[in-house]
Amino acid sequence: MAKESKAQRVERIKKEKDGLDVLQDIYLYAITGEEVDPEDIDRFKWYGLYTQNRNLQAEDDPTLYFMLRVKLISGELTLPQLKMIAEISEKYARGTADFTTRQDLQFHYIRVVDLPEVFRLLDTVGLNTIFAAGDVPRNVVSCPVNGIDKDEISDVRDVVEKINEALKGNKAFSNLPRKFKIGVNGCSKNCMHHEMQDLSFNAVKQENGRIQFAVSVGGGLASNRRVADHIGFVAPSQVLPLTKAVIKIYRDNGNRENRRKARLGHIIENWGIEKFREVLQNGLSFKIKEPNDIEYVHSRYREHFGINESKEEGKSFIGCALNSGHIGLDGLNNLIELFEKYEATALKATVTQNIIITAVPTKNAEAMAKELEEVGISPFPSNFKARVQACTGLNFCKFAISETKGKAKEVVNYLEEKFPDFDERVAISINGCPNSCAHSHIADIGLIGTKVKKDGQPVVGYEMVVAGFLHGKESEYAQKTGIKFAQEDTKEYIEGMIKEYKASSFTSFRDYLLTKAS
Repeated sequence: MAKESKAQRVERIKKEKDGLDVLQDIYLYAITGEEVDPEDIDRFKWYGLYTQNRNLQAEDDPTLYFMLRVKLISGELTLPQLKMIAEISEKYARGTADFTTRQDLQFHYIRVVDLPEVFRLLDTVGLNTIFAAGDVPRNVVSCPVNGIDKDEISDVRDVVEKINEALKGNKAFSNLPRKFKIGVNGCSKNCMHHEMQDLSFNAVKQENGRIQFAVSVGGGLASNRRVADHIGFVAPSQVLPLTKAVIKIYRDNGNRENRRKARLGHIIENWGIEKFREVLQNGLSFKIKEPNDIEYVHSRYREHFGINESKEEGKSFIGCALNSGHIGLDGLNNLIELFEKYEATALKATVTQNIIITAVPTKNAEAMAKELEEVGISPFPSNFKARVQACTGLNFCKFAISETKGKAKEVVNYLEEKFPDFDERVAISINGCPNSCAHSHIADIGLIGTKVKKDGQPVVGYEMVVAGFLHGKESEYAQKTGIKFAQEDTKEYIEGMIKEYKASSFTSFRDYLLTKAS
């Protein structure tokens, strides 16, 4: 009998028991202490759980540890929620906590025996992990300053909430060919990166002042590296029914035989965008308006750093860089202390692993910003820290070859010291493997974990890609360079590139980087 392929195994597991139905098993495993069935481990993803790498685990520790992803709806953490996250981090996650590129939060070292209590604690503050992972619609990403940004096109918080609520735990969408990523944007800076979402909606104000949404489909990175296609416009009331219709097309027509060819973009590549639009239109009770050209902001300028006056009178918001999403228990406690000291009430995670403190009394904003900087949470980040991203990496991810978050911090600190006056934003993305979880293909410098040779010996290192950016249909994904180097040489290699650029006649760092493309 032929051995099951990975895709066949996953499809069989989902058919035999829906991922949502594994919750009762999680509680049984926690109570009985029985070894978790490997097939249930796959289903655990439907509740945000992944087994983690043993890289930092003691050799004599046989415990099965998990990474747990918590969905932050609209990326938000209120002060009570922040306190609960800190409590869980301290009691059950060895002080770990990281923000992700989908405005979620991740813990490590989670044990099955602790899951019932962790789930209970999350529920007490309105948080959950349902559909945080697995072959399902993931957390809907959006602008973190919805409703408070004076320059926004539209406040889309209600749209985001409606989509998340309609899809959460919905068995009609609990068995997709693979993950499905949605974004909704009302921001004048296009900061949720619609170009790489499976499905996205960008608010556009018409001449009569009414809002409509530009619909884009089929974007992605890694094996589905393509810029989303703009297919037309819908009214706000039509966003949810169109979302469901697109997911149904994906559910019923996606490739279930090859997981590397199983995203929505692969259907569009096979069908062509006209057929996709026709099939979608046939399943709707309303007409999608014809597409037209839209001007989008270049990804280099999709930022909300610093102190900004809010729509709410007497309030400001403070955008801060974290350095690749790492916050940890110390960072959480620092935030809690400063929130209470300066009367802040909530934060929002961004799609670039940073945060925005959304409701600070304006009279306290400058003092709070100063103290945030003192604890490494930077309202006015350097041109290296502002746009650095890193995936989970070798310490915890079973797919990773190279370390990431510690390396990101090391690289940023080194470059800040060597080039304190460097005046161009440099987007740096460090990935432990080729999956582009930290968006290496839309960065100026993308580092992808691989094995390289140094002094004739195989060592852990990175392959470099360069000059990626997002800008609507003009977006360009990073280009290969053929450059590889050992992990330990990373900061010196980038230092050398910047020195070479500064000594050259190039007028932009990107133009210089393009000379490295193979």
